[in-house]
Amino acid sequence: MSAGVEEIRLSLPHIELAAHVFGPADGRPVIALHGWLDNANSFVRLAPRLEGLRIVALDMAGHGLSQHRPMGSNYALYDYAHDVLQVAQQLGWERFSLLGHSLGAIVSVVLAGSVPERIERLALIDAVVPPGSSAPSTAERFGQALQEQLALPSKRKSVYPDFERGVEARMKGMVAVSREAAELLAQRGLMPVPGGYSWRSDSRLTLPTPLRMSEEQAFSFVQRIACPAHLVVAEEGMLAKHTGLLSQLPFSHERLPGGHHLHLNNEAGAALVASCFNRFFAAP
Repeated sequence: MSAGVEEIRLSLPHIELAAHVFGPADGRPVIALHGWLDNANSFVRLAPRLEGLRIVALDMAGHGLSQHRPMGSNYALYDYAHDVLQVAQQLGWERFSLLGHSLGAIVSVVLAGSVPERIERLALIDAVVPPGSSAPSTAERFGQALQEQLALPSKRKSVYPDFERGVEARMKGMVAVSREAAELLAQRGLMPVPGGYSWRSDSRLTLPTPLRMSEEQAFSFVQRIACPAHLVVAEEGMLAKHTGLLSQLPFSHERLPGGHHLHLNNEAGAALVASCFNRFFAAP
């Protein structure tokens, strides 16, 4: 772990979250949000390179060392956004910036569009809005989600005989990452269990989203953003081919070489993203 990183726990009224804190105490306040099934170590290479920022990188609920939500609760975008506002309140931050990757970028956009008066700057990595859904598929998707939720208690998490096997599984996940990135995520994500190691993340995170917004609803958050915003698009990531979406964005974006986890996969990628965001945060 990089020197100067502080580990904290945030006891919110409804849940306890873990976080890394980077940067000087008097730096510009930033809350960093990682991607789906990742954790705060997603920013362990990037955050130390960002200048003049006080970065609180959360383990989002159900991820890393943070608590899982109680039974009967869920992991909707609304719930993540509520968590962030509770964190800001506990930190005494009336206004703050957001740094988000993947799911964390989507949550950041939703929050910046919902409470634009609270957000100073928006730094996004390879995601903007949640995938849309057409009306005819809504009932079918809802039914599928109900069935999978009912079946979840009978399923068991994968157990890997050793730490290295768990790392290899993360390397080959739905979004592949480098070995170094997988090892960093495993530091906070893998835990010892009888028979080996398993990932800490809440199994409910793998359930399908029951209801999705339409594209028009999702883009309404983008249109309401009032602060400076900048998006890094990974050339081999998830957004590079969505030229129509990128052309509609009312804020700046730039392409950088690398995959979806370009800020974590290697030091070179982290340096490129840091250079981009240092310019963005330093701009008037």
